[in-house]
Amino acid sequence: MARSLVDLLTKHASHQPDRTAYRYLVTGDRDGEIQDISYGRLAERSRAVASWLQERGLAGSRAMLLYPPGLEFICGYLGCLSAGVVAVPGVPPQGRSQNHRALTRMKRLIADADAKVILGGREVIAALGTMAEHLPELAEITCVATEDIPDAAAGSWREPDLTADSVAFLQYTSGSTSAPRGVMVTHGNLLDNERVITERMGHTPDTIAEYDHELFVSWLPVYHDMGLIGPVLNTVYLGATATLFSPLHFLQQPQRWLTALSHYRPHTSGGPNFAYELCLKQATPDLLDGLDLSRWKVAFNGAEPVRAATLRRFTETFGTAGFRREALYPCYGLAEATLMVTGGSVAAPPTLIEAPETGPHAGAADAAAVGSGRPGPGVTLVIADPERQQELPDGEVGEIWVLGASVAKGYWRNTLATRESFRATLKNREGRFLRTGDLGFLRDGELFVTGRLKDLIVIDGRNHYPQDLELSAEMSHPALRPGCTATFSVDGGVEGEQPVIVAEAAPEAADEFEKITDRIRSAIGEAHGLSVRDVVLVHPGTIPKTSSGKIQRRASRTAYLDGTLSVVGAAATR
Repeated sequence: MARSLVDLLTKHASHQPDRTAYRYLVTGDRDGEIQDISYGRLAERSRAVASWLQERGLAGSRAMLLYPPGLEFICGYLGCLSAGVVAVPGVPPQGRSQNHRALTRMKRLIADADAKVILGGREVIAALGTMAEHLPELAEITCVATEDIPDAAAGSWREPDLTADSVAFLQYTSGSTSAPRGVMVTHGNLLDNERVITERMGHTPDTIAEYDHELFVSWLPVYHDMGLIGPVLNTVYLGATATLFSPLHFLQQPQRWLTALSHYRPHTSGGPNFAYELCLKQATPDLLDGLDLSRWKVAFNGAEPVRAATLRRFTETFGTAGFRREALYPCYGLAEATLMVTGGSVAAPPTLIEAPETGPHAGAADAAAVGSGRPGPGVTLVIADPERQQELPDGEVGEIWVLGASVAKGYWRNTLATRESFRATLKNREGRFLRTGDLGFLRDGELFVTGRLKDLIVIDGRNHYPQDLELSAEMSHPALRPGCTATFSVDGGVEGEQPVIVAEAAPEAADEFEKITDRIRSAIGEAHGLSVRDVVLVHPGTIPKTSSGKIQRRASRTAYLDGTLSVVGAAATR
């Protein structure tokens, strides 16, 4: 029985050394340059990196991984696991506009993880050499471009002494509500969550054979849990093949995702809700005529609120290219549970709860609540009242709590936060639960996520979920971008707490700005009975989001109060 992904890589390299593990579309285009790596070669390169780390006595220490998108990251990551070194995926500085932000985050991660070595691509390592002024920490850290480690080093690799409880890597959270924290994911957590993903997404041996091992196409960032634990590690877990390309190339031309799906015809692919919206904007008749999406079996959608309107429009638009509604696969997970917690049923359409006839979004089909599926095997999920430490019945909204072997060990060097989040207990139930900080309810065993506990807006004693207000705002005018609205409350003085709406709008809609803000105010007033303190329209792409696409409402609130939002139009403050 495999003790780790290292054992499974060894097995695949022995049984199918020539099978392609990963191919990488260098330009993002299927007809451009393509790099690939077989299981035999992947094992050799991983062992070479591992041997280099072992020879320097780094087993048990932390290695920061700073790679551009590509196959070298995978070799570095699996090299760390093969050496018993704790991998710490990070984001290298890219471009002048991101340098300050990336440098700040990188400094924090290096310090928090107490990294002893940095592994990266040649260009990244060369760039770090010029940053001594900004990163004095580098003077104490060994930096190496893993491409320069010779293949011959693999010969001296020694199998590490790993147990299920050994920490495999630190997944730093993207910080939607607080400073990033390093989640300690063990080798046992990884194996269990890969088992959950495999079962929930129907990745059976027969299915893999039917798809000729073409399992994934993915542009998701590999330094984030959704892109790493899903497409990259489930591939090596099963000995299948994944096609990867850069997130930047996807954002530049979203149709690249669809053309890669049409060409390689994998079983599974997906991303956050915004990715499907971007594809809809590119759905020209010429594009649709050239696509065949009939083999796309699992189109997963997670990491941010799943919109019923997006699911409907995507099915209607790409149905002409063979896409089936049954492929839509909403799911829910988080880094603290390694990744996946719940997922839909393969070959069954998503579960929608239509909006009620009264109240917010009354009768609006596009405002339906979308189910995120059921817990994976061995995963216990309850909806809890955290104050009373009691499980709530079906239909009642509370905090989502999770128990199971996929739940991570805790936060790195943060005993207090670990105790608060990973050691929750319930009356009349055994075990220590993970408090997710997310709100939701269960219906017939299926999870419906409603928001974040700490984002809850309380006005005059009534609870309001920011997602509800954001959806009302977005539905009020077509110029507002779906999934790109932030709602939070501010102190209105004698009027108490009042909501502020920040929404992305295209600058070319300038003539409509006054009408848009009036419609937002009216929509919030009619649907929720609230008076909006301020409506701020900002440039597209400027609402703060996490690396997984979640709206950062706290960061949006801070930017609003500091006056640093990228405003294209604003209603006067009352």
